[in-house]
Amino acid sequence: MTQTVSMPLWVFILILLFAAVTFASHFLFPSVRWFFRKRAERVIERLNSRLQRPIEPFKLARRYDMIQRLIYDPDVTEAIVEHARKEGIPENVAFEQAKRYAREIVPSFSATAYFTVGARLAKWLSKAFYRVRLGQFDRKALEKIDPDATVIFVINHRSNMDYVLVTYLVSRAGALSYAVGEWARVWPLSGIIRAMGAYFIRRRSRGALYRKVLARYVQMATDGGVTQAMFPEGGLSLTGRLGEPKLGLLNYIVSDRKSDARDVIFVPVGLNYDRIFEDKFLVRADQTGVRKFRPPLGKIIGGTLSHIWLRITGRFKGFGTASVGFGTPLELSSLAPDRPDLTEAIGAELMKRIAAVVPILAGPLVSHVLLSGPPRTTSALVQEVDAILQSLKDRKMPTPRRKAQELVTQMTARLERRGLVSESDGTVTVTEEGRPILQYYANTIAHHFETDPT
Repeated sequence: MTQTVSMPLWVFILILLFAAVTFASHFLFPSVRWFFRKRAERVIERLNSRLQRPIEPFKLARRYDMIQRLIYDPDVTEAIVEHARKEGIPENVAFEQAKRYAREIVPSFSATAYFTVGARLAKWLSKAFYRVRLGQFDRKALEKIDPDATVIFVINHRSNMDYVLVTYLVSRAGALSYAVGEWARVWPLSGIIRAMGAYFIRRRSRGALYRKVLARYVQMATDGGVTQAMFPEGGLSLTGRLGEPKLGLLNYIVSDRKSDARDVIFVPVGLNYDRIFEDKFLVRADQTGVRKFRPPLGKIIGGTLSHIWLRITGRFKGFGTASVGFGTPLELSSLAPDRPDLTEAIGAELMKRIAAVVPILAGPLVSHVLLSGPPRTTSALVQEVDAILQSLKDRKMPTPRRKAQELVTQMTARLERRGLVSESDGTVTVTEEGRPILQYYANTIAHHFETDPT
């Protein structure tokens, strides 16, 4: 036992390395994981104590565990077998395909990333570009929402700022889980978005196996009480008007529900802006029929540098107001579950409720008036806007806080700086370039005037 053993140096180094790895894997790593897990649990506990809707255990589960639970779900297993039979491939190959889908869909939520970084960044960005205002808001109806129910915010899609704005406004209530498209799967953006709790969807996928994996994840998250946000239009509006709802995600939520499942409450949310970043791209996409929003890199860099210079010189005046209206919640339990057109009925009703709470802001209102007749003087525009504001107040609808004179003066000055209108001898005229842009903004509130032509 006390004899000296000689060995080559490389063997001795190898033994030391194996010993170090064994020590780390059996003693060090578990201790480190325990330390960070306990710290994360304390963070979650503090967050839940101040959130109106605490973070659900489903959302806090490890991503690996959620993926395993998803791919071994009986419905997914059945879809794997069916896919293998139809495609004539081994079941283990179909299983690996389903596993790739699950890894692509399932998020890796981090409460620290969401509330420490995401929510603060959302607040900063929102206030850096807009005056954020709350539109129609039925506080009593929202306060009556069952705390055990799954809440899903259903939102019209106007701009990529929608994600930021809603995250900022709802951050005090809880953590939202978004369904995001393939645009967000670019590294490193994908990792950040996953950490924020978003899940990825392929909007153009027609494969039955993929749809089943996605459907089961959405249903598991809904059954687990995860607060979600969805854009039923499926993409940004190219015309400014509300689009027809895409019923895929909605159908996953309302179909195949168990009798003892928790209730689902849909909260309609209407967004509107005085100005959005993408207006020219959206109008061009509508005119050409090519839905692409990727400007040349040089234009992006030039625009960014120009914006930074405006901020440095103090000439950036912001993009005006961004407003959010919350409509009357719709309880799934209030509808007959065996109704054959349940999904279509819910989609139509939600779009109707969203339309009712889309805020009327200065930019869209002035655009509406400018396009409603021939060129007019500023004083004539003020009279028309004032008459519309009074009509809206009579209908008990939220209106811009400023008076008609200030509203028209500021908005025509903004539009003139962008070359969308021109003013000569006190008469304001819409330019050829400005007409489609103003029509886009006017369309965002056109439905409010369809029954009231004032």
